[in-house]
Formats: sequence, structure tokens, C-alpha cells
Amino acid sequence: MKVTTVERMVWTDPVIADVPVPTGKLTLRSGFGSGLGRRPSDPADTFWAIGDRGPNLKVAAAIKRYGLVHLEPLRSVAGAKVMPRPDIGPAIAQFRIVGDEVKLVRELRLTTEDGMPISGLAHPGSDALLSEPVFDLSGAPLAPDPQGMDTEGLVAMSDGSFWVGDEFGPALVRFDINGHMVSRLLPGSSDPTGADARGLPILAARRQLNRGFEALAVSPDESCLILAFQSPLAHPDEAAHRHGRHVRLWRVSLPTGRVVAQYAYPLEPESAFHRDIAKGKFERSDIKVSELLWLPGGDLLVLERGSETTKVYRCAVDATLVLGAEHLDIAHRPTLEELSASSAPLPLPTLTKSLVLDTDDHPEISADLEGMVLLAANQLLLVNDNDFCVEGAETAFWRITFNRPL
Repeated sequence: MKVTTVERMVWTDPVIADVPVPTGKLTLRSGFGSGLGRRPSDPADTFWAIGDRGPNLKVAAAIKRYGLVHLEPLRSVAGAKVMPRPDIGPAIAQFRIVGDEVKLVRELRLTTEDGMPISGLAHPGSDALLSEPVFDLSGAPLAPDPQGMDTEGLVAMSDGSFWVGDEFGPALVRFDINGHMVSRLLPGSSDPTGADARGLPILAARRQLNRGFEALAVSPDESCLILAFQSPLAHPDEAAHRHGRHVRLWRVSLPTGRVVAQYAYPLEPESAFHRDIAKGKFERSDIKVSELLWLPGGDLLVLERGSETTKVYRCAVDATLVLGAEHLDIAHRPTLEELSASSAPLPLPTLTKSLVLDTDDHPEISADLEGMVLLAANQLLLVNDNDFCVEGAETAFWRITFNRPL
């Protein structure tokens, strides 16, 4: 399969707000590059996109780029983030393609079951769940929010509803056609194999900080979802996350929400990400799975990336590659991640994959690609995450055409 054309679509990020900072102003722009989706009934020129939790800055960037030197004490706070406008939270948007231009049709601010806007504030931390400390521009801590979401993966269902992957919980969340939350599946099933449909396996809580459910896809018949953790779990510890070479994919039955199958997706070695290596230090833990797409024939497309380099792979998902039920049990040892971190071959079935696209071969394509959707049988739309322009990045939609159907 070969790429025949690579087109950057015409699009400009709308300005949300200008925030005063010591260096002048921080201009915040709309960001909808965390995930893409389409309904089977959608017109060929229509797609949906989701933004993440809202504008946030690493402490070092807040000080260097915007002169917020009073935040210097926060450098020592592990994982600290600064939210310049915590009132700007997760949203879904509908877009339409007109020729070579992307146009915003409408935006849906996501709300709780009670109709309150969902925040992008992290969940309270606990022994079982790593949580991110968040501060406002003055350096004051922002209270955690048990209902907060860092929305990433997106599925648009034929009945008008949406399923969303949340990195914080991590959680699977269903919203109705208007963006109101209908249900939320969090880690906490009383049965470690996920037999209790009221929650996901408690194992999900072992996700590394800010590396929860990043990618989400729906089967062609809408009977199940498949989701990917962004990275190997920190299971039983962070060392297993840092050195793990495989990411867990879960197949979730609908409407029960029960995990019915688990797969091990093999990540590429660090040496395969040439643009990232050229920029400096690049480690195994920098590799992520950021998007899934379930093709009509049953195969998956997997978007695997560093920051600069993105690779898209095709995977066949079948019953011969399912991991044993014991690997959903949080108490089972050795864990998948411990086995994966070893230099020895993984003694478990793994998904096989074939390369569809490598942006190292197309250096014009943006870094930080996170969204992917099928526009036609031989055409993909990719988008990067602009992080609400807090460090000057722009959203870029890329239409990739292949010489034959995917």
C-alpha cells in the first residue's frame, strides 16, 4: 500500500480567550485534536472531534514562556500542571469538509447527568490511583474533582450518542446526542475479571499518571468497543511502565460494559522513531498509542507515536490472540508489564501488525498526531493536538489518500 497524496486542509483555530501574563498575553485557541469519529449515517464530508480537559501548562513552560516566575516553587512538585482557565473544559465538535477546507458546524460542551459543565480537573489521588496536582496562574492549588475528565478517545454511535475515553479514571463514559453524561464506567468491579457490569476491572487504576484510555473504537455492528491504554500500565510499579514493550487493548461488550477480551499490542523500539531521536532524548516510555479505528472488514488501525514521529499499523484481532483471564486479575504475577519489560520474547500471544503509514517518510505532516478517522475506503483524516495553543502549536488536519482501499 502506498500513499498517493498528503494534503493539509485549510483550518484556523478560533480564539477562546486572551489571558494577561507578565510577558503580555496568553492566547487560548480551540483544541479538538484528541480524537476523531464518524457515524455510519454521517454524510461523507462530516466528522466529529473531541478536545481534552482544557488548557494546561507544565510549570517550566509557564515560567519560561510567560514569565510566571512566582510559580518557581512548583518545579519541585511532581507532575504539577497549571490551568490558566479551569472553566474551559471538555467538549465535542462537529465538522464538515468543503473542498480542501474544514469548517466548524457546532460545539457541544460536555455536562454531567445534572447538567453541570464537566471540568478538566484531576480526580482525587489515592494509594490505588496516581493523580496530578493542578494549580491556577497564581500558584494556588485547584481542588480535585471526582467528576473531572481528561477526554481523549471518541466514538460516535448510530443512535446519536457518544462513547468517550477518559484518561483520569480511567473511564469509559457515554453521552447523549446533546453531550449530557448518561453513564460512566470506572475501575472498581468487585470481580477482578470484570464480571460485575457496574465497573471496569480494578486493574485499570494501575494506569501510569496521565496515561489512561487514549484510544477508542467501535465494531462495525456496534456490539462492542475496543480501547487502548496510552502506555504500558504501572503494574506492579512505575518501572514496569517505563520498560514495558506492550500496551493492553480491551474489548468491551455493549451495553453491559464488561471486558470480554484482552490483547497485547507490541510497541516499536525507540530506534524506529527517527524524527523524535533527531530532536534529542527519546525513551521507550515516550511511545504511546493515541487512536484506534475499526475497519469495516474487522481489522484495526492503530496510531502509535512518539511526539514527532507517528506510525499507523493494521492489526488483525482474533480469538487466537486473546490473553488468558488471569491477566485481568490485579493480583496475578508476573504481570503482563513485568513480562514485557524483560529482554526475553513475551511468552504470551501478541497482536501482529503491518505498517500503513510512517510520518518519517512525510516530514511535512505535523507532530503530536492524536486523531484518525476514515473518510473513504482509501482515505484517512489525521489531526494533531494543539494543546489549546498554550505553547503556540496550531491544529492541522491532514487528508491522506492511498493507492487502494484500507
